[in-house]
Amino acid sequence: MRQLLSRSPLTARVAPFVIFLLLTAAQGNFGPASAYWFYFAKTLVGLWLLIEIRPLVAEMRWAFSWEAVLVGVGVFAVWVGLNGDWTTQTSLWVKLGISSPPKTPAVAWNPNDHFSPALAWFFVVVRILGSTLIVPPLEEVFYRSFLYRYIAKPDFMSVPLNKFLPVPFLATAAVFGFSHNEWLAGILCGAAYQWLVLRKNRLGDAMTAHAITNFLLGVWVVWKGAWNFW
Repeated sequence: MRQLLSRSPLTARVAPFVIFLLLTAAQGNFGPASAYWFYFAKTLVGLWLLIEIRPLVAEMRWAFSWEAVLVGVGVFAVWVGLNGDWTTQTSLWVKLGISSPPKTPAVAWNPNDHFSPALAWFFVVVRILGSTLIVPPLEEVFYRSFLYRYIAKPDFMSVPLNKFLPVPFLATAAVFGFSHNEWLAGILCGAAYQWLVLRKNRLGDAMTAHAITNFLLGVWVVWKGAWNFW
């Protein structure tokens, strides 16, 4: 796999994200319980992909800073605080007349509805670990290292990480935002992470901020029973 991923800088940054996305799309397609087993499987696959691309993506290195902590906590607060009836895509498209209200409510990602307490906690821990340690590097490499720079110039490797470009900045934040149901929080989140990359001229702070956000969100989901965020 590493030989395949090493064919080009684009392949190394895009292929792992696409594979992870395809596994995400398969969740729940083989019965309700498959959503949880697929998440476990894609977390393992994601770990393997990160190991494979680590020598190929020089900027994929964790970094810690006070700005990363501040952004991570701030984005978490925004994510759980923006809860209007138009801040999710599910409600937005209905209000704009693009889609009809769902006939049945969306099924929340809650393993307690399908498994024994021990197994449910296993999947909760897997979800928190996966969203904290696997998702941030995969997504930051794709959105901040590849997409932002590729929108600026097809020869994206020639674009410095710290070069501010308005159109790529807004476009990447929008794509990131609408890849989540919480579209408005997602746009603000994408802009904040991109700001970190621009400020620090490295990807690691955005990865750390992303990890902090996802970890706090996982704790919030379990503590408050706010399974809709998953």
